[in-house]
Amino acid sequence: MAAPKGFAQAIIVITTIAAAVMELVDTSIVNVALTDMSGSLGVNIEDVSWVITSYAIANVIIIPLTGFLADYFGRKNYYIVSMILFTLASYMCGQSNGLLELVIWRFIQGIGGGALLSTSQSILFDAFEPKDRGKAAGLFGMGIVLGPTLGPTLGGYLMEHFSWPLIFLVNIPIGIIATTLSFIFIEQKEREGK
Repeated sequence: MAAPKGFAQAIIVITTIAAAVMELVDTSIVNVALTDMSGSLGVNIEDVSWVITSYAIANVIIIPLTGFLADYFGRKNYYIVSMILFTLASYMCGQSNGLLELVIWRFIQGIGGGALLSTSQSILFDAFEPKDRGKAAGLFGMGIVLGPTLGPTLGGYLMEHFSWPLIFLVNIPIGIIATTLSFIFIEQKEREGK
């Protein structure tokens, strides 16, 4: 399979980096909202910190399995399902009315997000010829640095002007667009998926 060129390559770059940044933003965006979430949900700060912990635990579980699952289901299929799972869980996190519900959906969001991070990089590298993969690594690295720094800034802005559910709901338009573009522009590799 030849690497895509021109417009298709640009769309794959934008889509994969956006998905990776979205996942990384979500690792830190919640930190600034814990106090408001605690008050809104009627729980103490120690309990609401499970919103962060559940996401991290899900990442730790899914990331080592991602290579196997991507090979088994096909990288494109696995990537798209992970993005749908992440986006759906983001919506459900924003709609949660209790701590347990939020922690469960946050765990599910972490499963989708952890899969996105590692799969995005391999899809991005496949969009470049071997001689140009250094460019892909640089672009992906830029997104990796941007995500964790953008999270608290975006979270702080949303908390100052809106309320905590929006820190999850902000993922929905990005997730829908990235899923659609991935479905259209990312090619399934030959002999991939069982």
